[in-house]
This record gives sequence, structure tokens and C-alpha cells, in this order.
Amino acid sequence: MRRLLLGPGLMALFLGACSRNPDAELARAREGISADTLARHIQILASDAFQGRLPGTIGEERTVRYLEEAFRRLGLEPGNPNGTYVQEVPLVSIATDPASARVRFERGGRSLELRYADEVVINTRRPIDSVRVQGAEVVFVGYGVNAPEVGWNDYKTDVRGKVVLVLINDPDYETGDTTRFRGRAMTYYGRWTYKFEEASRQGAAACFIIHEDGPAGYPWATVRNSWTGPQFNLDTPDGNAERVPLEGWMTWQKAEELFRLAGLDLSELKGRAQRPDFQPVPLEGVRFTGEVRTRIERTRSRNVIARLTGSRRPEEYVLYVAHWDHLGRDSTLEGDQIFNGAVDNASGTAGLLELARAFASLRTPPERTVLFLAVTAEEQGLLGSAYYAENPLYPLAQTVAVFNLDGMNVYGRTRDLVVIGWGQNELEDLARPIVQKQGRQMRPDPEPEKGFYYRSDHFSFAKKGVPAFYAEGGEEYIGKPEGYGREVRDRYTAERYHRPQDEFDPSWDLSGAVEDLRLYFELGWRLANSTQWPNWKPGSEFRALREAMRPGS
Repeated sequence: MRRLLLGPGLMALFLGACSRNPDAELARAREGISADTLARHIQILASDAFQGRLPGTIGEERTVRYLEEAFRRLGLEPGNPNGTYVQEVPLVSIATDPASARVRFERGGRSLELRYADEVVINTRRPIDSVRVQGAEVVFVGYGVNAPEVGWNDYKTDVRGKVVLVLINDPDYETGDTTRFRGRAMTYYGRWTYKFEEASRQGAAACFIIHEDGPAGYPWATVRNSWTGPQFNLDTPDGNAERVPLEGWMTWQKAEELFRLAGLDLSELKGRAQRPDFQPVPLEGVRFTGEVRTRIERTRSRNVIARLTGSRRPEEYVLYVAHWDHLGRDSTLEGDQIFNGAVDNASGTAGLLELARAFASLRTPPERTVLFLAVTAEEQGLLGSAYYAENPLYPLAQTVAVFNLDGMNVYGRTRDLVVIGWGQNELEDLARPIVQKQGRQMRPDPEPEKGFYYRSDHFSFAKKGVPAFYAEGGEEYIGKPEGYGREVRDRYTAERYHRPQDEFDPSWDLSGAVEDLRLYFELGWRLANSTQWPNWKPGSEFRALREAMRPGS
């Protein structure tokens, strides 16, 4: 794989204007990115008329139609080679009947039953009418990590047919030890998606994640709101038969009660689980009974994609991605029932449209093809982007880079730019001089423990080896007191994230979002007019995938 060399000469070449698209044209298109247009898109997409943009609902129909019409008005070509703007994504929706959800642990005549939504959430990824597990043994498997490359295995016992209880995040989240994982910076082993995947590989009958606000990166309300509605999955031929039958979360407080029922101390066992010599701990005498009845609906959701064909190397692709979906509505709530998802992710979808408008305004197309992809079902586990990555409309080996937009800055301009996944690939090196030209500096994610790198659509492409760039507005807000950035981030997480309160606010200051979009535009424009192929940095877990994809290039 030819590495991107970042010496002064090649960097100057990369940043220099190309004769077919002089800097004047770049500046004109870049400066055309508008806060007013961005706000108008956000307000429409996050309005009650779009019903929370849940896949498979009228909200999807209205969203897809809006995006198609927007791309068509801009004069962009249909992105699907079949001549349409959509890629169908087969999904199956599995909704747990709350009245049927039953979680009970028993030992020696004593029992502990957990209340659905308030103390536990439970569902199945298998598209069947009901699932019941009765009388199963229960085992605490620490963090539920099996990472042979670093000499770590929490599954040192046979858990087939048993219920496993696991902690969220990585074993070194609290210790700060970086010899095996990344200290406070979450790895994929710390993500909830991994916990269920590994429990499935181990043959467990059920898996429950023990929730804690800090290690998870969000409060129990986020778990409850995200997991009590319909859960979407890709509709696979085997009906997700490899998945653990029952998946769920329980609060830390109820987990403590459960461990006391078994004569154990959860906090003490958590400390033991942070060592590589940890041995799984059975909850002696405890038996589990769990049951859910489900409502199953199959649907074909849609990714929406538009294309600006390159003028010289149309078979090479620069891709921008944002997810259009959110959580829909919950008729059981009192008052506001619609999860409008204004920041998450009407703002990113609006940003995608603004970038598309900027590229469409160019008098001469860039040399490489630029793709604009709005994906479905991100909130259900990155399903739309995962489907595209498995079934790409354009070869991933020919995809130069992916730029992800998820949750734009709505609070004003910043002196810094936060790069999610700091140190992963060379795209951040290409972004740095553009950021500096804006009078800003780049910095790593201040909350790496929350695992944002594994929680958005760029990760679907990273797992395939395509270099991906994901950045957010920084924390040092111009004209704001010290700590303002952390304050608004924490308040959003606690009060609005995955709640009906995430609504459009006309008082937002979108100047920071505009500045970030101008960065994204210029970076993509320069890459689209370059012959460079950025790579992952040495030590990245994704580098070998890219080099296998493009051998000798």
C-alpha cells in the first residue's frame, strides 16, 4: 500500500489549487454554505410532521421523499446505478410486548422480579413470536471480553445455555491501565454491541448488561428510550439464528440486589473483573426465568444516495455520510410523544444537504466522484451503513475516504475541533492545515471512554478498511466562559439525547456548524482533486484491511 507522505512538498501539492478548480471557485462554493439553509433543513426534518423519522413508518416516507427532492433540485445524479436515489435495505422490526416482558431470578424460595423499562429492558433479535428461557443458571463474566491478542478472556468457563451478566465498557476504564486496552478510551470490546455479539458466540441463553451512567456514557433514560420501542435488524436468511436468544440491560441497583440474593458483592466482583486472571463467578443456586412476546414486521427501508460524477477519475470515490433516522414516537408517553431528533441527526442530515449544495454549485466537477449517502437505521446499530458496506454500490477498494456527519454543533463557533478516533488515520493530518487556516486547533476526543468512534456510521466503513474521518465542534467556545462546552454537552446528554426534548431551537447559533461544514467541504474537495490515497496509521487495527483491499497501489 502506498502511504500518504506528509512532507512539505507533497502537502503543498495536496493543498495547492488544481488548474481545473482554482481556489477562487473553492472559496465561492465554501462560503456559500449557509446557516439559514442549514436551519431550514433541520427545522423541517425535525418537525412533528416527520414523526421522529423511524424506519418503516410514514416518517421514513416523508424523509426519503424530502431527501430525493432535495438532491434532484440540486441537479445531482441518482446515486444508485439502477437510476434511482435509493438503495433498499431489508429490515425486520421486532417489538417487545411490554405486558409480556418477564425477568425473574429465584434462589431458595426467594425471588427478585425486575420491572420492565424502569429496572430492566429485554428483547430478542430473532424474528419469532416469543422467546422463553426457564430455569437457566446465571454466571457473572466480568466485562464479557474475549481478546486473545492481548491475553484477555472473561469466558473461562462453558456458558452454553446459561445467562451471562456483563459490565459495560472495558476492564481498564477505571484503572487507566493501557497495557492491554486503551485506558479511559473505549475500544470496541467496551461497546454494548460487542457484549451481545460475544455472548452469542459463546452460546449463552441470555445476556444482560449491567448499566452504569459513567462507563456507558449516558443515563438509564437513554437505555430505556432506545430499547423499549421496536428494534430493527437486518433481515437475514437465517433469521439471526446465531444471536443470543434474549438480550437486555438492568440497572446497577437491581444488579446489586441480584448479587446479594446470591450472597455476593457486585462492587467487589467488579474490582476483580478488572484483572486478566479474573475467573467467571456463578451465582450459585440462582435460576433465571425470562420471557418476551413480540410483534414482527418486515420492511424494506432505504438509504438515499446522490452522485456528482468526477471529471477525470470518476471510478474513484469520496463519500459523505449521515444517518437520517431517529426513534419515531412512543404512544405510552404522557405529553410529547415524538422523538424529533433535531441534533441527532436532523442536523447531520441537513449538513449533508448543505455539502451537496456546495459541490453542486461548482462550475467544474472535481476530478473524483463525490457521493452523498443518507443512511437508515443508525439508531438500531448502524444497520443502514452496515448494509451499504456489505453491499456497496461503488467498490470500497475505490472509495478514497468517508466523511461522517452526526450531531452538528448548534452552540456557536469554537477555537478547536474535536477528532473522534484521534490518531487512527492520515485524514486528520490533511485536515490540520485547513483547521489552522480557520484559526483553530485540532484536539482528541475529551470523552474517549464513551466510545463515540464505535457509535456512528463511519465505523461500518472502518471495519471494512476505508479511512474515515469524524469530527465535532470543539469545547472552547468563542465568547463563552471556561467550561461552557462541557456544560452544554453534559446537559444535552442528560436532558435531550434520545428524548422528545431533542427539538429544533430557533435560538441556536449555527455559525460553528457552518465552520465545521466548510472544513468538511474543503477537505473533501481537495481530496477529490488529488491523486492521494490516505491510509490508516501504523498501529491502527484497520490498516491491514486497507492494505489487503488495495495491494501494491
